[in-house]
Amino acid sequence: MIAIVPFRPALLAALVVVATAGSVHADDISPWVSESHSAVRLLAGSRSGAVLLGGIAFQLQPGWKTYWRTPGDSGVPPRFDFSKSDNVEAVTILWPAPTAFADGAGGTSLGYKSQVVLPLRIVAKNADKPVTLRAAISYAVCEKLCVPVEANPELAFNNVASTQDSALAAALDTVPVPANVGDPNPVAIRDVVMRGDTEVWVDVVAPPASKVSLFVEGPTADWALPIPKRIPNAPEGVQRFSFPLEGLPSGAHAEGAALKFTLVGPEKSYEFNVNLN
Repeated sequence: MIAIVPFRPALLAALVVVATAGSVHADDISPWVSESHSAVRLLAGSRSGAVLLGGIAFQLQPGWKTYWRTPGDSGVPPRFDFSKSDNVEAVTILWPAPTAFADGAGGTSLGYKSQVVLPLRIVAKNADKPVTLRAAISYAVCEKLCVPVEANPELAFNNVASTQDSALAAALDTVPVPANVGDPNPVAIRDVVMRGDTEVWVDVVAPPASKVSLFVEGPTADWALPIPKRIPNAPEGVQRFSFPLEGLPSGAHAEGAALKFTLVGPEKSYEFNVNLN
């Protein structure tokens, strides 16, 4: 389960909307579980073997947003509980690259607008038995104020051939690709350098005039590192980002820490695991 990051008080609305799906449908899409600002449902891919592909689709009203696994300066990440599913050993959530948006209180949050599908990699306990995915989902949608939402969609994975395979393949294309520092990708991290004990510089190579975004996460959910900012005077052909070493848990040390960088390019996104030194 993903840890909750508290809202800023100015953003928290004292309202919880509880929505619950009806009966399970033997189909590849569950019914939408809706409230006034958003809706959520499950998708099932074609079934073959013990590892299944599914998805959680969110639909948001114009002007409303929801959050990434790391919400930025304020907000809460979605939380998921699949423990009441039938014949499910494990569920891995694959996160599409987020976008940055103003949080309404002078900061920046990370998440999604309009619609997003989070792909799911589902491992069945027994490949020959029926699988029913039951998801208890807690998430928040925000415009000027934020509304916490709870939804409980469920879906049986029965179809050998699914109508949702193309939608799930498209969602997988939005998930950052694992990469290493220095890889010859069109958009890549070239170097990560600690500047003393207070700052980190990240050099990114990208096609000229390309708009790229960089996000960083600590080794555990209680790290709250700032969003890297682009700084001037970088070497030619390099976009340099910087962030202060703030938001570390008590007693934690930056040197040697395992950080995760998400680099969002104009066409593809990449994910880098880097140990600071």
